[in-house]
Amino acid sequence: MREKPLHGVRVLDLTRLLPGPICTLHLGDMGADVIKIEDTGAGDYVRWQEPLQVVHSPYFLCLNRNKRSITLNLRSETGHDIFMSLAKDADVVVEGFRPGVVDRLGIGYEAVREANRRIVYCAISGYGQDGPYRLRAGHDVNYCSYAGVTDQIGIAGGPPVVPNFQIADVLGGGASAAVGILGALVDARSSGEGRYVDVSMTDCTLAHAVIAFSNMLAYQRPLERGEGFISGELPCYNIYETSDGRHMSLGALEEKFWHVFCDAVERPDLKEKHVLSGDSARAAREEVAELFRSKPQSHWIAVGEEHDCCLAPVLTIAESMENPQLQHRKMFVDTEHPTDGPVKQIAFPIKFSDDTFTVERHAPGHGEHTEEVLSELGYTSADVVRLKAEGVV
Repeated sequence: MREKPLHGVRVLDLTRLLPGPICTLHLGDMGADVIKIEDTGAGDYVRWQEPLQVVHSPYFLCLNRNKRSITLNLRSETGHDIFMSLAKDADVVVEGFRPGVVDRLGIGYEAVREANRRIVYCAISGYGQDGPYRLRAGHDVNYCSYAGVTDQIGIAGGPPVVPNFQIADVLGGGASAAVGILGALVDARSSGEGRYVDVSMTDCTLAHAVIAFSNMLAYQRPLERGEGFISGELPCYNIYETSDGRHMSLGALEEKFWHVFCDAVERPDLKEKHVLSGDSARAAREEVAELFRSKPQSHWIAVGEEHDCCLAPVLTIAESMENPQLQHRKMFVDTEHPTDGPVKQIAFPIKFSDDTFTVERHAPGHGEHTEEVLSELGYTSADVVRLKAEGVV
C-alpha cells in the first residue's frame, strides 16, 4: 500500500468552527500532518457545543479527526516564537481570522514567508482580504445572500429560505480553500516558492452559482424562485409528495428518461409535456403531483428501482446511512474515541487507487499533543511544564 497523497505535508491549522476545519479535515484525511493550534482558553469552541457526545460535540469529533492539537498563546513572545519555529518546517498555514489579525500577532504571511519561502499561506474569510466589506462580520447565510444564491433557494411564490446545508462555509470556504492550497502546493514543490491564498467565502460561493448567472445572461433578468430549467418549473425535474407524506425526486431531464417514466406509470399522454413553461408547466406539474400523491413512497421506490428514469426517494440522513449504495462505497465509518466512546463518522469521499481511507487519529483533546509537538522542536518535558506555568501553552 502506497503512502497517502499528502504524506509528508505539514499543515498548521489556526482555524475553528466549520470552514477552516473542514478544509484541514480533507487535508488530514489525505495524509497531511495537521497540527491544530488552539488558544490556551476554550480553544475551538465547537468542542463544547451542545449537544455533547460525552465530553465533546459530535460536530467537533467529525470535523477534527486525523489532526493533532496543541495549545499556544500567540499573544506571548514565547508563543509567537514557538509558532514561527513550527512554521519554518511547515508546508501550509491555514487561518480564518478577520483580515489583519494574524499580522497584529506577528504571524502573517510576510512574517512566515521571511522564515520559509516555500510556505503556502491560506486565509479564509467572509469577504476576502480587501474591499469595502473586508472587516464586516458575517456567517454562511450572509455570504450566500451577497452571492445571489439565497435568492434562488425556495419554492415558487415563497420567500427565500435558510438551507440546512452551509453552502458558503463548506463549498465557498472549506472545499475551495482546499483546492487553492493544493494548487499552490504543486507550484511550491516545483518552484520552491509558496503563495498567499486569499479565499473569500462570498467570492467562491458566487463562482459556483453558474446556473443562476447563465440564466440571467440568457433571459436578461434574474429568474424567480421556482422558475428555470432545474429550479422547479419543469414537471420532469421536481420533488413530489407521496400519499404517506414522504417525497420522491424526479430528475428525468433527458427525453429518454422522461419517456421511460411515463411508460412506467402508464401515462403515455404525459410524454409531450416533458419541457414546458408558464401555465402549461404548472398544469403538468399538478398532474404529476396528483399521480405521486396516489401511492406511498415504497411504491415509488420500487418503480425507480425497476425503471431507469432518474427517480429516487428523498431520504433522511439516518436513512442515507442504511442506503446500499452508500454502504457499498463505505461512506460511514465507526470509530472509538478515548473519552467519547463509539463515534460514527462520514468517510473521506474521494477514492484513491492504492489507498484505503482510515481514521489514523481520533479528534484530539484540547492540547492533547502539545508535549509531543514541542518535543519535535527540541523542548523537554520540564520545558513544557514551565511553559504551562507561564501560560504559554
